[in-house]
Amino acid sequence: MSYTWNFDIVWGYRWILLNGTAVTIGLTIAVIVLGLAVGLVAGIAQLSRSPVLRWASWAYIEMFRLTPLLVLLLWFYYALPIVTGIKLDALTASIVTLTLYGGSFYAEIIRGGIVSIDPGQSEAGMALGMTPAKVMRRIVLPQAIKRMIPPLMNQSIIQFKNTSLVSVLAVPDLLYQGQVAAMDTYRALEVYTVVAAIYVIVLLPLTAIVKRAEKRLAQSN
Repeated sequence: MSYTWNFDIVWGYRWILLNGTAVTIGLTIAVIVLGLAVGLVAGIAQLSRSPVLRWASWAYIEMFRLTPLLVLLLWFYYALPIVTGIKLDALTASIVTLTLYGGSFYAEIIRGGIVSIDPGQSEAGMALGMTPAKVMRRIVLPQAIKRMIPPLMNQSIIQFKNTSLVSVLAVPDLLYQGQVAAMDTYRALEVYTVVAAIYVIVLLPLTAIVKRAEKRLAQSN
């Protein structure tokens, strides 16, 4: 049975799809920035001399890395108000969940980048009278960040794709707006094809940047 494609009808929904794309991009930027901040704290805490900080960061990282993102979204939106009395709107619940979820992966990337630096450099800094914090800030992190950039960018691309799950909470992102258009037009194939194309158009330049960064890093090494 042949199917007659008709993308003209999707054109009438271009503005809600563009608005959904803007929401998706804005949400992605927010959770990447906040996730990096959380990941930096958790990643450094993993290397702390304090067993309490190490255990707390390990518990956070493993809990969020091992739990499906969709389950976390539903838990923060539906279960958190019951457990704590704190009710979050759909957008806030999405930002909190994606931030903590992405932060757990960023933390491992940051921790791995830090431990990849030769310990002798830290020892040399300490021998010069620098404090551990200053050694980390002036010697270790500048070198580690260079190695972290490609995996951090890859994780950020994954974060962009993960935002599609917030549609289950009725956050008006690209996928949710696509669902609205599909239900209105009964042209799900055309609508979801356009939605997929938008994701590709947005992500293609970012993947090219990641590959270029990886190539430059390999050459510099």
